[in-house]
Amino acid sequence: MASDTELTVAVEPRSAPWIDAAVEDGGGRLVAPGSASSLVWTHNDDAAGLAALLAANPGIGWVQLPWAGVEPYRALFADGRVWSCAKGVYADPVAEHALALLLAGFRSLHRYSAATSWGEQAGRNLFDARVTIVGGGGIGRVLLDLLAPFRCEVTVVRRHPDPLDGATRVVGADGLLEALRGADAVVLALPLLPETVGLIGARELDAMDDHAWLVNVARGAHVDTDALVDALASGAIGGAALDVTDPEPLPDGHPLWDLPNVIITPHTGNTRAMARPLLGARITENVRRRIAGQPLVGLVDVDLGY
Repeated sequence: MASDTELTVAVEPRSAPWIDAAVEDGGGRLVAPGSASSLVWTHNDDAAGLAALLAANPGIGWVQLPWAGVEPYRALFADGRVWSCAKGVYADPVAEHALALLLAGFRSLHRYSAATSWGEQAGRNLFDARVTIVGGGGIGRVLLDLLAPFRCEVTVVRRHPDPLDGATRVVGADGLLEALRGADAVVLALPLLPETVGLIGARELDAMDDHAWLVNVARGAHVDTDALVDALASGAIGGAALDVTDPEPLPDGHPLWDLPNVIITPHTGNTRAMARPLLGARITENVRRRIAGQPLVGLVDVDLGY
């Protein structure tokens, strides 16, 4: 990668002092888009706005996106620019949230927290449980570390079944159904791609054990919501802990709100307060790397789309 000794950076469509500081800490100079060689884009899904800005400013050669999920922007990736995103940045808090949801479901904390009188004991522990993680990226890797003290037998399902530290076994995407069978918990931690929309449907839910919990900290569209409601209502699976839903936000009155074996958090695996220092550090690092001509962190693979 060629170095850019004076990196001119625009921050659009709106900036904040901490973003400006992150750019300057990396050695970049803040400018308007017309004078910029690089762009920090701060909107999470305005693809049309970004496309218009880039068309008007062809001198921008590198774009830093603010989130790990880049699905709204995939149509722009073939424009010859360098694209980077926040993949891996939020792995720690999201994996922590996945573990919290998993423990809450196993321990029936959602039932106890809503109780108004002393009830019967319920729940089980996570030690020695069989856990399947779908996705072998940053979130999955951190979750493997977090699960280690619980002595879990962990199967990871990923695109390429290369070994992962902490995983009992790793299988390819064609091994998903078998990995669901016998699992005490299934955690979704993979990027949303056209081929993963509806990845967990009626067939996959039917393959799960009737005590198993489904935890989703990835994207709501990975799961067929109607099939999930049916599986939860019929007792085909033990429960679901969802930080993401489809649709999202989940509307008032949706059947998921009324099911006793469901935990829902409003996409809080990574809040804005958590994100700021993490994203700021990524911006600073990538500005430094761009100036030095080094490979960027979180580089988007244009062919894979993430």
